[in-house]
Amino acid sequence: MARRRGGGGRRGGTRSSGITVQIEGIDALRDQLADLTPTIRAAGFKALKDSAEAIRTDASAGVRVDSGNLQRSAKARFHNNQLLAEIGWWDRDDFYVIVHEFGTRKIPARPALGPAIEAERTKLAARIQAEVRRALG
Repeated sequence: MARRRGGGGRRGGTRSSGITVQIEGIDALRDQLADLTPTIRAAGFKALKDSAEAIRTDASAGVRVDSGNLQRSAKARFHNNQLLAEIGWWDRDDFYVIVHEFGTRKIPARPALGPAIEAERTKLAARIQAEVRRALG
């Protein structure tokens, strides 16, 4: 579920959008897959990349459009071939995405990242299964 971190945090000297995603149960899955062969692990990583890209695409399509900056700057980041992906906005100029996602007293929320995650949640298991079958087949 998407949630806001206090203070709009800084990461690597640039201002963060303050939106993070935590998927419950992924640690247990990561531990189980770590014990499997590199082929299976690679299949899991491919499925994760596909899901992360689907979330990024849906979130980009769902943001309000003024200049188009938020549509162009959503990114998926991966960590050292681990089963870990971060999807969001990290450019300094994207700080206002949090207003769009959660709203203010005067601006109604129009979430894009949260619904994109929910839409992909039901597809992730099938993606992993298909990639593992492809890798073993």
